[in-house]
Amino acid sequence: MTDQELLYLLALQQVEGIGAIMAKKLITHCGSAETIFKTKNSQLNAIEGIGSILLQNLKNKLVFEKAEQELQFIKSNEINVTYFQDENYPDRLKHCIDGPVLLFSSGNIDLKNKKIISIVGTRQITSYGMEFCRKLIEDLAPLDPVIVSGFAYGVDIFAHQLAMENNLQTIGVLAHGLNQIYPKSHKKHMSKVLENGGFMTEFWSSSSPEKENFVKRNRIVAGISEATIVIESAERGGALITANIANDYNRDVFAVPGRTTDKYSQGCNNLIKIQKANLLTSAADLVYILNWDIGIDSKSRNDTKPVQKKLFVTLEEDEQKVYDYLLKNGKELMDSIALRCDFPIYKISGMLLNMELKGVIRPLPGKLFEAV
Repeated sequence: MTDQELLYLLALQQVEGIGAIMAKKLITHCGSAETIFKTKNSQLNAIEGIGSILLQNLKNKLVFEKAEQELQFIKSNEINVTYFQDENYPDRLKHCIDGPVLLFSSGNIDLKNKKIISIVGTRQITSYGMEFCRKLIEDLAPLDPVIVSGFAYGVDIFAHQLAMENNLQTIGVLAHGLNQIYPKSHKKHMSKVLENGGFMTEFWSSSSPEKENFVKRNRIVAGISEATIVIESAERGGALITANIANDYNRDVFAVPGRTTDKYSQGCNNLIKIQKANLLTSAADLVYILNWDIGIDSKSRNDTKPVQKKLFVTLEEDEQKVYDYLLKNGKELMDSIALRCDFPIYKISGMLLNMELKGVIRPLPGKLFEAV
C-alpha cells in the first residue's frame, strides 16, 4: 500500500458518521478510498445509507490534516498496517461485517496456517482459573496455537504469560493506540510479547483507553480466532460480551464450569446452561469439538516433532484396548469407541487426545478416528 492510499484510508476513518461497515460499503462501490473523496455527490447519493449530512462531512478538509499526523506516526514508529482487502489480513476477521478497515500492529505476528484461539475472563482470576488455564495451554502447546487476549488484568495477562512460557505466539489486542499501554503495570511484559507475537489494534495513536473502546476491542478478539474460551467470569463482565460477539460471528465458544456458589464461575455456568458455550473440562474437549486434525494439519515447532506413529511407544492398558479396537475395526466415531470399549465419554475424549499426541491414532473429518 502506498502512502497516498493509506492517507486517504486514514482520512476516510476520520469522517464523522462513517464506521467500518459504511467505509467498506463506500470502498466496494467506488473502488478505493481516494475515489470516494473524488466522486460527485450525485453518484454517492445513490449508495444506500448515504445522506446529505454524510456527504457534507466528506468535504471536511480537516480529516486530511489528522490523517497526515497519523501517517507520520505510523512511518516514524514502523507500525505495520493491514488493509481489510490485503491478502495477509486475518482470514476469519475478513468474514466479520464490522471488522476493522485497517489494523495496526507491532511485533512478529504470523497468522498464516495457524490455529488461533482467544482466551478471556475475569480480571479477578482465582487459583482455580489459573490452574485450569495453565493445564489447558500446556496440553495445547504441541499443536502450536496462537493465543489471543486483551492484555488486561487477570485471565488476559495470565494467558499471555503462559503462552510465552510454552513458546507459543501470543497477540495482545489493545483498546487504544500503539503509542501507549494499558494498564501501565503491564508495560514490563511488552518486550517479551513483541518477541513472541505482538500487539494489534484498530485505534489511532490519538485514541486513549475509553470505556467504549474495550467493546470494540472485544469484537477483534472474538472475530480473529476460531474459538473463544472463557476461563472464569462473574454473572456480568467483558468476557461475556466477547462470548456473545463470538456467538454472533458463528464461532465456537467454550466455558469452564465451576461450583454454583463461586462468584467467578456464574458467568461460565450460565453460558453453558443457555447453550451459548460448549462445556470445557480439558484440552481434549477443544480438540474434539473443533475437529483439529493433530496428525495431519499440525505444524511442528522447533522443540517438538511432527505427530506420527512411534516405534515401541508405551500405551496405558486402557489406551491399548482402544488402539486394538481401532486396529481391528478401522475408522470409528468417538461415541462408538466409548460404547464398544466400555468407557465413559468424558474419559475417552482425553484418552484419544493422549493417543493422538503419542502418534498411534489420528482424527479424520466427520469426527472419526483411526489407528495409524
